[in-house]
Amino acid sequence: MTVLALDIGGTKFAAAAVTADGDVTARAEVPLSRAGSPDRALAQVVEQVTARVPADAIEGIGIGSAGPLDPRAGTVSPVNIPRWRDFPLTAAVGRMLPGRPVRLAGDAQCMALGEWWRGAFTEEPEKPGAAAPEPSAEAAAGPGEEPRRAGFRAVLGVVVSTGVGGGFVLDGVPYLGPTGNAGHIGHITVDPGGDPCPCGASGCVETVASGPAMVRWARAGGWTGADARALAASARAGSAIAQAAFRRAADALATAFHTAAALLDLDRVVVGGGVAAAGPILFDPLRQAMAENAGLGFTRRLRVDATSLGRDAGLLGAAALVLPRRLPDTRPGAAPAVPE
Repeated sequence: MTVLALDIGGTKFAAAAVTADGDVTARAEVPLSRAGSPDRALAQVVEQVTARVPADAIEGIGIGSAGPLDPRAGTVSPVNIPRWRDFPLTAAVGRMLPGRPVRLAGDAQCMALGEWWRGAFTEEPEKPGAAAPEPSAEAAAGPGEEPRRAGFRAVLGVVVSTGVGGGFVLDGVPYLGPTGNAGHIGHITVDPGGDPCPCGASGCVETVASGPAMVRWARAGGWTGADARALAASARAGSAIAQAAFRRAADALATAFHTAAALLDLDRVVVGGGVAAAGPILFDPLRQAMAENAGLGFTRRLRVDATSLGRDAGLLGAAALVLPRRLPDTRPGAAPAVPE
């Protein structure tokens, strides 16, 4: 079985053909700036994958999108794509490949799901912020079952890029919430009275830790670079203002992660996205802030790692939305399944 996976971000769209075993057989990526509009970017990224994989081989479509979104209606209103408000995304993709089931979830929800399915998980959570060791062997499975990945059962996936998004995977199943928007960690308030956020509130994590927010703050302090990638390069080169921008973002993220852990007893936070690609420049101060601010014992066991799957994490999670019986439910006696 092969499905089409879509990852709808604030600055680029990605797509891939993914098999039931999690192999990516074709992929494409289209920046919104090059396409000229989100509608054209969507059409182009689908066309580029289906040009390499026969359309009749695709049996389903999974979509991870920046939010807010309404999975039941199939609509999305990404904060950083103002031209899409209540855009009927599942219907638009369904018209391109009619007759296939289409499933929609948040981009960070899909990233967490992809990491849970095919990422590096270990038997025992270690100290907060510890680096990920080699993946452990997968637990034995019964006849016809997927092998179980031992260890982590409550995972928060976070995308730190143009915006900051999040999503939960609990016992191998995405927790979407009543409206499909659970996990919007970028809109937890960390600085009451802080900068206004595109969501309409003020002082959200996104106003501190997103790539554009970090760049704006650094420029206000005299930095003159172009973007978040340049900011990371400046931080590595020893720029005090660039390093301070990453420490400030790390503090905001750590506050949000501890808040989520206190509410949901999380095992692990998996971080991806363009800003996360900065590596130790972000993760060193983030792990330090996590360790310094951990209070309750059960929150001190929380681990924070970069996604082990890179850009494929969101695509694999989107694929898992429509791949039957790919994700075993770890609850005793429960049959493995992905929710409809």
